[in-house]
Amino acid sequence: MNENLQRLLPNPFATDYTGKIAVIEGFQDCSKAVRKKLLTHGLTPGTPCTVVRTAPLGDPIEINVRGFNLSLRKSEASCILVRG
Repeated sequence: MNENLQRLLPNPFATDYTGKIAVIEGFQDCSKAVRKKLLTHGLTPGTPCTVVRTAPLGDPIEINVRGFNLSLRKSEASCILVRG
């Protein structure tokens, strides 16, 4: 797929976004409890965020959102759809 076209489509956040700014577009395939947890942590649609680092084995993922760093499990991060 063309890289420019791929940027326009929302992708799961668990893909490689280290050091890149992405904008949250919504959520997919997650329970109400996980979605509520993500929303209460400030991960709302339209919010820009950056992957700061990933643990050596890939879990957890540390992201910077709204000025603070937040660690998420890879399964939680894969529920977030981002563009960027």
